[in-house]
Amino acid sequence: MDSQNPFEEEISLNQRKGGNSVREVRHGSRGGDIELLGLSQKEIGDDDARLVYLNDPVKSNERYEFAGNSIRTSKYSVFSFLPRNLFRQFHRVAYIYFLIIAVLNQLPQLAVFGRGASIMPLAFVLSVTAVKDAYEDWRRHRSDRVENNRLAWVLVDDEFRQKKWKDIQVGEILKIQANETFPCDIVLLSTSEPTGVAFVQTVNLDGESNLKTRYAKQETISKIPGEEMINGLIKCERPNRNIYGFQANMEVDGKRLSLGPSNILLRGCELKNTAWAIGVAVYCGRETKAMLNSSGAPSKRSQLETHMNFETIILSLFLIFLCSVVSICAAVWLRRRKDELDILPFYRRKDFAHGAPQNFNYYGWGLEIFFTFLMSVIVFQIMIPISLYISMELVRVGQAYFMIRDMLLYDEGSNSRFQCRSLNINEDLGQIKYVFSDKTGTLTENKMEFQRASIWGVDYSDGRTVSRNDPAQAVDGKILQPKMEVKVDPQLLELSRSGKDTKGAKHVHDFLISSLHWQHVTQSCLLLSMTHLILQ
Repeated sequence: MDSQNPFEEEISLNQRKGGNSVREVRHGSRGGDIELLGLSQKEIGDDDARLVYLNDPVKSNERYEFAGNSIRTSKYSVFSFLPRNLFRQFHRVAYIYFLIIAVLNQLPQLAVFGRGASIMPLAFVLSVTAVKDAYEDWRRHRSDRVENNRLAWVLVDDEFRQKKWKDIQVGEILKIQANETFPCDIVLLSTSEPTGVAFVQTVNLDGESNLKTRYAKQETISKIPGEEMINGLIKCERPNRNIYGFQANMEVDGKRLSLGPSNILLRGCELKNTAWAIGVAVYCGRETKAMLNSSGAPSKRSQLETHMNFETIILSLFLIFLCSVVSICAAVWLRRRKDELDILPFYRRKDFAHGAPQNFNYYGWGLEIFFTFLMSVIVFQIMIPISLYISMELVRVGQAYFMIRDMLLYDEGSNSRFQCRSLNINEDLGQIKYVFSDKTGTLTENKMEFQRASIWGVDYSDGRTVSRNDPAQAVDGKILQPKMEVKVDPQLLELSRSGKDTKGAKHVHDFLISSLHWQHVTQSCLLLSMTHLILQ
C-alpha cells in the first residue's frame, strides 16, 4: 500500500481503530435509495467507498472485485429456460386447472377418455407459449450481444485504441466522440471546450430531451490523456440507484477536489454539441446507475388475461359446486339402494358367474362418492375450454406479424418500423382511453408550428399555409440556416416584411411584438414560481 496516499492512510487508520477487516468482494449498494444530494463530500464512509486509480485498472481492481462492463437483460439461459418458463406460465390459473384435469385422467379409477388425449392439448399450448417466449428472449440476447460488442476509445499505453464495451474496466480512461453513447459511468476529466463543459442528452435515462451540462474540474482540463501523463485517485461512494446524486473526492497533483452530480456522465447518455469528452470509468456493467434502476425484463400480462384469470376462478368454483351436487345425488342413490348393489346391472359389487361370489372393484361407500366427484370434474372440464388459450396465442402471433408489416406504422425520420417487443399485451393497445403527458414538449417534440392567427378581424392561414425552407442568410456576421421547413401564411409574411407602412402591416407588427412580449412574461412568471417553491 502506498503510504503517501492520504485516502489509503485514512482507511488504514480507521481499520486499526475499529478492528474491522476489509471485505475483498463488494457488489451492489447498501444505501441505494438514500438521498445523497445534501451530504458533505467528506462523509464518505470506509464501508461505502471505493478507490479508483486514474489510468490504472490493474491497481483499481486489485483490492476489490469490481463488476465488468458486460450487461445482461434477458430472462433465461439455456439451462434455466424450461423450469423458469413453466413456472411463469403456470401463473395462469387456467393452466393449473388443465394440469389437474390431465393428472386426474391418468388414474385408472377415474379415466374418462384416453390418457394421451388429456395431455396433448396442454402440452401443445405450453409449447406454443414457450416457443414465443424463447423467441422474445433470443432477441434480448441478441440485443445484449450487440450492446456488449460496441466499440469505445480506451487509453492503452498512452494511446487511444478501440475496445469492446464488455472489456472496459474500472479505472480506464475513455474518450467519447460527439453523438456517441457513454459505455459506463465515467467522471469527466476534460472536453474539447476550453471551459471544460460537456453537453449530454439523458433521454434514454430519464426521458428528458433537453441537453444538460456537465463540467470537468479546472485542475484536469489541461491534462489531456494521451498527450500528457495523468495520475490520481478517486474515492467515491459505492454503486447506488440515485441517478441525480454522486459523491466523491479526487486527488490530482496533491490537490483534493470535491466531485458532485455535475461531474459524472452516466451510461446510456449521449454526448451532444461537444467534439469529444475524456473521463475515467468509476462504475461498470451491472453497477452503473442505469442498470441498477433497471428491474429486468418483466413478465407482462394484459388486462384481458387478468380478467380471464378471474373468470377462470369463478368457473372453477361453479364447477366444484356442480360436481358436489352430483356427488350428493350419487350418495343418496347409493344409500337408498345399498341392499341392491350386489345385483344391480352396471353396478354389481360381486360376480356370481364363477360359483363363489367375487368382489368387483368396489372401494366402499365413501370412496365411491369421492371418485364420483373427481370423475364429474373430468366430465364437466369442458366448461373452461383449453382451445380458447391456444387460439389466443396464435391470434397474438398473427397480430404482431400484421402490426410489424403495416407500412402506415413507419417513421421516415428514424427509418424504423413498428416493433412488437412483447406478444402478451397486444390487446391492450385497443383498450387505451386516455393518453397523459407530463408536458407539451413530449407530444409536440418541442416543435411549434404556425396554424392560423386572427388579427383585427382578419383570419390568416385559412387553408393558405405553405411549407418553405428559406436559404441560409447572414445576420450580424453569422450564417443562419433553418433546421426544418416551417409553415407560413404568404399574406401574413408579406405584411410583416413591409414594416408599418400600411394599417394592416402596423396591426401585424403590434400583434407579433405583443405575442413575443407575453411569451417572455409567461416564462418569467414560471421562473419566479419555481424559485418561490425552491425557497420554501
